[in-house]
Amino acid sequence: MSELEARVLPEATLARLTQYLRALNALEAQGLERTSSGVLAKEAGVNPSILRKDLSWLGSYGTRGVGYVVRELAEHISRTLGLNQDWKVAILGAGNLGRALSGYAGFTSRGFNVKAILDVDTALIGEPVGALRVEPISELAMVVAREEINIAVLAVPGDAAQDLVDSLADLSVRSVLSFAPKPLKVPTGMNLRRVDLSTELQILAYLAVQG
Repeated sequence: MSELEARVLPEATLARLTQYLRALNALEAQGLERTSSGVLAKEAGVNPSILRKDLSWLGSYGTRGVGYVVRELAEHISRTLGLNQDWKVAILGAGNLGRALSGYAGFTSRGFNVKAILDVDTALIGEPVGALRVEPISELAMVVAREEINIAVLAVPGDAAQDLVDSLADLSVRSVLSFAPKPLKVPTGMNLRRVDLSTELQILAYLAVQG
């Protein structure tokens, strides 16, 4: 592993790299082969100085007066984010949210392949969800092994989430995205990202009240 690969990027920089990649893909779709930091920053909605600082984490990219090669920079950001490989995803929870997530086309285009959707409700087992069928949570270990799952998405009620995180840890699934409305304890070595939609709505409500 190189020194660059071993460095841990700040979380805010990681988040913005995804914005830069989206902007670069849009520029490439427009037929542009090169771009400047100013144009890329505008497309990504950030300040050019922040963009240049973020990209400095990736090494020496861009030439003063010439700019960035769009495809080259996009490929490098993709490698940095781990998007140059396929990720196998299991969705735990086959309710409305789980079903919506399983059908999101943006996952596949970015290398995230939903391989399974599971639920505890026996009435849902076997129901088709896109190209998949709902499988029982009780067979989680078998599904993880069969599909070589490396990312799990929790779309379950809060009171069910912790037990599932514990089970995933035992199965060596180290990356979890949780939509459960409560904090979860994870062991060392597991990466968990939490999306609390109700909290985001409450923040928007506060901002709206403030005018």
